[in-house]
Order: sequence, then C-alpha cells, then structure tokens
Amino acid sequence: MKKTYVVLLLAVVALIAALGGGFAFLSYQFLSSRPSDVAQDVVYEVSPGKGFNSIAAELEQKGLIRNALFFTAYARIRGDRSKVKVGEYLLRTNMVPSEVLNTITSGKSIARSFTVSEGLSIYEISELYQKEGFGTAEDFMRWVRDPQFIKSLLGESQISLEGYLFPETYMLTKYTDTKTLITNMVRRFLYVYNEVISQAEVQGWTRHQVVTLASIIEKETGAPEERPTISSVFHNRLAKRMRLQTDPTVIYGKADLSGKIEINITRADLTTPTRYNTYVIYGLPPGPIANPGKEALLAAVKPATSSYLFFVSQNDGTHIFSEDYAGHNKAVQRFQLDRKAREGKSWRDLQNRKQVPTVPKK
Repeated sequence: MKKTYVVLLLAVVALIAALGGGFAFLSYQFLSSRPSDVAQDVVYEVSPGKGFNSIAAELEQKGLIRNALFFTAYARIRGDRSKVKVGEYLLRTNMVPSEVLNTITSGKSIARSFTVSEGLSIYEISELYQKEGFGTAEDFMRWVRDPQFIKSLLGESQISLEGYLFPETYMLTKYTDTKTLITNMVRRFLYVYNEVISQAEVQGWTRHQVVTLASIIEKETGAPEERPTISSVFHNRLAKRMRLQTDPTVIYGKADLSGKIEINITRADLTTPTRYNTYVIYGLPPGPIANPGKEALLAAVKPATSSYLFFVSQNDGTHIFSEDYAGHNKAVQRFQLDRKAREGKSWRDLQNRKQVPTVPKK
C-alpha cells in the first residue's frame, strides 16, 4: 500500500513538472513572439474607462499580440495592468509583447504639430485650432476671455489673452485640452518676454503697453529689418501726442464688434469710432491686436533712433519712411496712387527675397 502511494505521488510530481515546463515553454514562446515579421504601423487608442481585458482583446484582434490571455497574465505579473494610460499610441505589428506593454503604459501619445504664426489674432488662432481638428473655436475663445483664467496666468486682469499667446509650434495629442494648450502658450510668452525686457525697458511702460505696441508693429510689417524703424515712428508719434493712425487697429476694432477678422477696410471704417481705432483715439488701444513674436517685442522696447513720423507701403511688404507730411504725401502719390507702382507687386515678395538689413529710405 505504501509502495503504491509513493508511485502515485511521483506520478503527480512528474505531471506537474511536465505541465509547468510546458507552460514555461509556452510563456517564453509568447513573450518572444512577434505577430508579424512585417513592421506595419497601427494607431491604437486607449480611451477613458477602457479595462485591461478589453485592451488585450483589441490588441489581439488588431494583430498586435498573439494571445490576449497570455498578455493579460504577463501584465499582471509585471504589475502593469493598472498603469495603462489614456492616449493614442503608435504600435507596430512586429513588436514583442513587452514593447507593446511598455508603449501603452508610457503615456507618450502620438503628438501632432499646431503652428501659430506671428501676428495671428485670437480670432484667427481659434479658427485654425478648429480647422486642424484639435477642438472648437468656441471653446478656445471661451478660455482666452475667461476673467479668472486670465488672472491666474498673467497675475492681472485683462480683456482677453490677445497678445499673450506666443506664436510657435506646439505638439498636441488627441487628449490635450484647450485650457492646457492656452496655458502653455502663455507660459512660453512669459518666458520670452522676460528675456526681452531684460535687454531694454521703455521708461514708465507697463507690460501690457509693450505687448500692445509690439502687436501693432507685428501687423504693420513682415520685413524683419523694418521692425525697429516702424517702432520708432510710433514712439515718435506718441511723444508728439499724434494719433497712431494704423490700419490694423481699424481691422481689429471691427472684429471686436463682429467677432471675426475682415481684412478689407473702407474710408468710412477709418472714421468709425471703436475702442481700437487709432484714427479716432489717441495713444495706444486698450490692448493688443494680435500675438507678436520675440522680434516685435524687442522692437517695441528697443526702437531705432529716427525722426520719422510716417511710413507707407511700397507694395512689396516693405515701406518708405518720411519725417513730415509733405514727404509722406509724395510717397503716397508715388506708391499708392500710381497704379503702375502697384502692378505685379505683393507683400508675398518678402518670402522670395534675401533677408538683408537695409537702411530706411527718406
């Protein structure tokens, strides 16, 4: 009887050893297996509330792992079942299970670029934000005008965050919300502004006044070398208590009333009162009219030394500067009223020229 018991015990041990060895072999085979030898990219999304079992099943269905049960067991052993993060992930069909699990627990979602160019207004940025599929223009405008949010970012109350959304390329995931993007844009502005203001400071000017002037400079010229001279014109006019009389403020004043940017303006628009129209009001408007880049900010606090009070477009993106109205009138006659001076010219010509600093013409 005793002998029979020993034999049975040995048989059970052998069976367990065999099963264990088989399981170990299968586990090793799974962990080293690749669903395919072909590296095909697959975008896989972990949405909020999705459980690990569902994730494993979907990964198997999409050909990203061979066995959902083994993958679930592997994640449990590693303690990673609860570490999967919401996001969009780029996986490949030739990944081993450890690479798949590492990716979906990394939190490093697929990022797409969102580029904001210098001189865009909040109206234009919100439309671009919606057009590129990151969110709605309405949500964007709601946040840039939220009083408490503005104060939390700037430490002061303002009409909106116009002027404080630094133009740059930002990397966004599908789950980057509007508030987070705007926060990053303002933080980037604050960093750059501190760099700029350390180089020069306009006596008695507030940050808001600097940003307001910089936004006007940004809208008035696309020629980098002209910014300091454009700035000098505005500084000179302010010192003489002359109206700035700049068209971009008229355009923005209309947008402030209508809720959208309209590029074309009429003679009647120049004399129609708005809180931004510098043909009507004296001094700076109540806030920025666009979001300036670093060079425009720098030009606002470091204007060129000049006696210029006027400038007029030469129809190619650059301007001619004058010290008095008589000189300005001649420039208008030459470049604006003469149709031949306008033929075949465009501000887009700036994109094709070499950026060589020039001395402003008198």
